[in-house]
Amino acid sequence: MNFEFATAARIIFGPGKLRDVGTVAAALGTRALVVHGASARTGPLVDLLHERGLTTTSLRVAEEPTTTLVERGAEHARRERCDLVVALGGGSVIDAGKAVAALIANREPLIDYLEVVGRARPLTERSAPMIAIPTTAGTGAEVTRNAVLMVEDAQVKVSLRSPSMLPAVALIDPELTRTLPAAVTASTGLDALTQCLEPFVSPHATPLTDAVAREGMRRAAGALRRAVQHADDMDARTDMAIASLCGGLALANAKLGAVHGFAAPLGGMFPIPHGETCARLLAPVADANVRALRARAATSLALARYDEVARILTGSATARAEDAVAWLRELVDELHVPRLGAYGVTEGDVARIVEPARRASSMQGNPIALTDDELGEILRAAL
Repeated sequence: MNFEFATAARIIFGPGKLRDVGTVAAALGTRALVVHGASARTGPLVDLLHERGLTTTSLRVAEEPTTTLVERGAEHARRERCDLVVALGGGSVIDAGKAVAALIANREPLIDYLEVVGRARPLTERSAPMIAIPTTAGTGAEVTRNAVLMVEDAQVKVSLRSPSMLPAVALIDPELTRTLPAAVTASTGLDALTQCLEPFVSPHATPLTDAVAREGMRRAAGALRRAVQHADDMDARTDMAIASLCGGLALANAKLGAVHGFAAPLGGMFPIPHGETCARLLAPVADANVRALRARAATSLALARYDEVARILTGSATARAEDAVAWLRELVDELHVPRLGAYGVTEGDVARIVEPARRASSMQGNPIALTDDELGEILRAAL
């Protein structure tokens, strides 16, 4: 057996750990670009950095990060002589921070480094040191080696990817998720669950990714409803932060699957939050995979993996793969996640979504190659 496992150089986890950011940052640089969204914690974060003698400048990420935003951010960081990036926010903010950190050191046009729409040239220089501080429990972006960016002209989301883009420090403080609205807690939490499940059934799974994926699914299954219904339940918030971290560790080392294969083109064509896309596709993809495996690959290890997923999610020792599909479908409906049709996706869009989804890099991690008809059925089930 041969495998690799890569992650952030240092992971710091625990309620209240944001207070340590100044000391952590001072060991990495002196001039920080603070990449942030709308979090009320941005001001206190900057104060903590200033207390340790760092100077700061900022980059606001109001929506999904675009290639234009990232290029402007990198120019600003170089002009201000920043030697450190600190990103505080959800997956979009952290992805923007990782991309800017990469372009501080790698100065060719961004398009040269992008997958799908660009030349996918490797980054030749290590990214500037980065501290990733998530404020949601969903994407696991604090421990992944890529940044998903919107290319406005092409209306597609693509990745900037390199092992050197792994953050120097992932600082995860579950208290930062306490103020998330219920709907955001639900969609990001379902994204975290997806990112544990897909690597677990992936042909690229390893003993290490299996271990973290199991732990992430177990915690999400027990905590997600509680976190949505009781915002101040810090045990549930902590479990979901761990589930998100586990999902990031797993996907970075074992790939994803058809849910995320669809998420990239859908996110480029429609204004659908990533977590809601994943949530609505999770049960239909699992259903299609299980049926395709039973029909065309009945001896596949992935079927046994789906049976194990069912036992983890339901808590029943006799649960089968189909029980996992039913459990996931009921959970998504219970948490009132909007259907894709609410964002304008129609039957007439199915064919133009299936074609780029089939070519998406995440599809390489799906446990079986799905036909265009099967991919279309998945989309229709989520409309």
